[in-house]
Amino acid sequence: MTSIKFGTDGWRAIIAQEYTVNNVARVAEATAQWLLKNSDKPSVVIGHDPRFGGELFAETTTKVLSQHGIKVYLSKGFVSTPMVSLGTVRKKASLGIVITASHNPPSYNGFKLKGSYGGPLLPEKIEEIEKLISDKVPAGFEKINLKDLESKGLLEYTDLETMYCEHVEANFDLDMIRKSGVRLGYDAMYGAGQNVIRRLLPNSTLLHCDNNPSFNGQAPEPIHKNLKEFSDLIKSSKKIDMGLATDGDADRIGLYDNEGNFVDSHHIILLLIKYLHEQKGMTGKVVTAFSVSPKIGKMCAHYKLEQQVTKIGFKHIAGIMVNEDVLIGGEESGGIAIKGHIPERDGIWIGLTILEYMAKTQCSIQDLIKDVYKVVGPFAFERSDLHLHEEIKNKIVYNCEQNIYTSFGDYKIQRTENMDGYKYFFNDDEWFMIRASGTEPVLRNYAQSSSQQNAFLILKAAENTLMNH
Repeated sequence: MTSIKFGTDGWRAIIAQEYTVNNVARVAEATAQWLLKNSDKPSVVIGHDPRFGGELFAETTTKVLSQHGIKVYLSKGFVSTPMVSLGTVRKKASLGIVITASHNPPSYNGFKLKGSYGGPLLPEKIEEIEKLISDKVPAGFEKINLKDLESKGLLEYTDLETMYCEHVEANFDLDMIRKSGVRLGYDAMYGAGQNVIRRLLPNSTLLHCDNNPSFNGQAPEPIHKNLKEFSDLIKSSKKIDMGLATDGDADRIGLYDNEGNFVDSHHIILLLIKYLHEQKGMTGKVVTAFSVSPKIGKMCAHYKLEQQVTKIGFKHIAGIMVNEDVLIGGEESGGIAIKGHIPERDGIWIGLTILEYMAKTQCSIQDLIKDVYKVVGPFAFERSDLHLHEEIKNKIVYNCEQNIYTSFGDYKIQRTENMDGYKYFFNDDEWFMIRASGTEPVLRNYAQSSSQQNAFLILKAAENTLMNH
């Protein structure tokens, strides 16, 4: 039997290889066992993104849970991860389950677990469920009829998308945004956010907002190399003031200015701190993952806001958001959550917040970023993923552990941080970071410098050293 392990953000595997009905049933059975141990009258909200087989795997999970008398609120049609998280809170459910592989390539599917508070289930709880996964496939679930479950009150179909849209309407001044003249372009990457913008801001310019379970063969990750078509559309149309992109399950954001330039997460987090604190008078701790720029610390010091750095993986941030007063929680990879919503990454929610900022101030993204630079100074960030054989990847990680590297080309290492991966500082404003992916045979490399060109030079020098050492 396949050994099933939960990575940084749930269990993910290749459909029909390890990701099968039987293996999903094994995970669902372990989840049911855990729920019965931890809740008196457990209930679960289940949804799936538009990937291949989503409905089948969501129904499989429903059937397995129902054998234990666990009530399921099942989404009609595909939904985003934040919709399931919000539904979990609204339905006062014990757990949320999302059948999604997020931004992974189309051949993958996955299984994410959400706590009753509407954010990622905490790592220690996921570990408890993982330990309960048996080698045996639960018997009899295939014969269960969903209509029978409905009549017994064990299954209730739920419109999570409408629930989410009403939540947005209640929390944003959409009328002001619609009348402001700020024009939105939205690339859903064929993912789960595709209907929401159409419903909320119908005058937006839409791209890849139709159902395509294979995402046209492209991993639905909202990074610039995957969004060239969107960037070109913004450049050529001259009718888009802000470009928003979201990943397969719409919890991550990709952002563009009106000239088709990609705006990375570090800049988005800085814009959010400025808007929420300065314009809206909101306070709270700012929690960021280890790969996020230290510029965030500079901005927090300016506003006298506390900052905390965590390991990579939004679950580490969510745990703090659940227990403390947190203004913003954010990752380098486009996963950002803010106060007043749920402790969950949400690409659409964050995009609407930036859009509201632009509408209120009547400023372009470039102007808002210039204001940020007055506080923290200008900077650029770049990332590249090295797809390597496991053996080479492990050798480079071993070299990092052994402090083998003292410089990368002309860049002399002044100090190193290694909370989760290795961050090499050349001075206060320039650094290079290396981290092995938890889910793929990939080495993630990050660099910050004063300009995009300089950030690329750091990446080139570092990768040259890594490959030839």
